[in-house]
Amino acid sequence: MQTRRIGSLTVSVIGLGCNNFGGRLDEAGTARVVHAALDAGINFFDTADVYGGTKSEEFLGRALGSRRDEALIATKFGAKIDEARKGASPAYIRQAAEDSLRRLGTDRIDLYQLHTPDPGVPIADTLGALNELVQAGKVREIGCSNFSVEQLREAEKAAQGGARFVSVQNHYSLLHREPENGVLAECERQGIAFLPYFPLANGLLTGKYRKGQPLPEGTRLTSDGRFADWLSEANLDRVEALIQFAEARRHTILELAFSWLLTRPTVASVIAGATKPEQVQANVAAADWRLSREDLAEIDRLLSQSERL
Repeated sequence: MQTRRIGSLTVSVIGLGCNNFGGRLDEAGTARVVHAALDAGINFFDTADVYGGTKSEEFLGRALGSRRDEALIATKFGAKIDEARKGASPAYIRQAAEDSLRRLGTDRIDLYQLHTPDPGVPIADTLGALNELVQAGKVREIGCSNFSVEQLREAEKAAQGGARFVSVQNHYSLLHREPENGVLAECERQGIAFLPYFPLANGLLTGKYRKGQPLPEGTRLTSDGRFADWLSEANLDRVEALIQFAEARRHTILELAFSWLLTRPTVASVIAGATKPEQVQANVAAADWRLSREDLAEIDRLLSQSERL
């Protein structure tokens, strides 16, 4: 397994997203997936206090157990758990960190991330509280999520010699390339690692959604109304073009989705969820494909062509 850097952390280029834990996966299923990930060389586990109604952190901590030191745990705070637990005020950050440490059963969080910007709290106040956690040894590195270029620059100015964001986790995939409009360049300028979420476009880039074929039932894309527009004709056209590209080179579209993201030097780890060990193994294998410059140009041509269909 290759590794890259997030601040002082050396992480596997494939990470495990833990949003299924406590929801689609019970504690036993979580343990199977976590152990499969560790055995496959994955050391980066990304969760959040809000995942699984706070159960994700609990299940992850218990699954790691005596193997805690093999893992780097990234968790998040700030998304609304309930009316009392949300936001990025210093007082809440202190409480949220203690709650996450307790649920994870650990004495430190390797990467502590602000889940979403809080417009009601100055970023300098948020960074000050996070710096306290770093100085206390409870947090090793800090990051953010869903930040724009302007917000990254504001945070850079506000750090003032204290702890600074070393990562940003935003939506990025072959089908959603918005970070290319400035955020990736800002990451390179500041030396910030980029962590793409939804790298498989909620399953669209796995090959199970095909044009002209019945849609699989019980998946997030077909059961969650928030993602209904992802199954557009245009997206399905793009998927077909990408499948043909990958299969012509004896690869899968899933392998293409991972390997394409890893051609971006600012991307530190591609985080994807899994509900069974076999998915973990497929994700790890996907990192082995090295795309050439010609491959990347052809992918861009295919995507721009399908956008015009």
